[in-house]
Amino acid sequence: MSNSPINTDNSAHTVAVLAVQGAFLEHRLMLEKLGARVIELRQARDLEQSFDRLVLPGGESTVQAKLLREQNMLEPLRERIAGGMPVLGTCAGLILLAKNVEGNEVNGFGTLDVTVKRNAYGRQLGSFHCDANFGDLGAVPMTFIRAPYIAEVGSNAETLATVDGHVVAARQGNQIGTSFHPELDSDTRIHQLFLNL
Repeated sequence: MSNSPINTDNSAHTVAVLAVQGAFLEHRLMLEKLGARVIELRQARDLEQSFDRLVLPGGESTVQAKLLREQNMLEPLRERIAGGMPVLGTCAGLILLAKNVEGNEVNGFGTLDVTVKRNAYGRQLGSFHCDANFGDLGAVPMTFIRAPYIAEVGSNAETLATVDGHVVAARQGNQIGTSFHPELDSDTRIHQLFLNL
């Protein structure tokens, strides 16, 4: 399968955006702009709705993991991700997907074969913006906010993007994790790539 976006009928997709905490609205707006139907997941009964892909937004990963467990959504969603449902995790969402988190037990889904370092850029580089190559898409804008980076990419995953020698995006099958926030820039190619999975 090509990594490059192809024009497709995005209205055929219903994307669930985790909306327990964090920056989920921007993802919703971008996906709706691309023509996808979007629902928000806040509690277990929301999982009864029909959806074929999932977005895990930025925010506070430990809070999101705790709320996922409290709302009995962690295991059902883990099963769907492990079963191949396409998922896009950005910033905290990447941490939730990661198999390992350095020096911290977030206890998220653990489905993406990477090791993540939380708040890796420290205060001076707490937030920054750059352009860098992403997979087959060419250069894309990247906005980092107190971002993690991927310290290690396991044998089941592949690197999609690096910035200053650090891996900032990886893919494993239908899972894409990014350190940055593609929803905060006007470039829609990463979200379209996700919809094409």
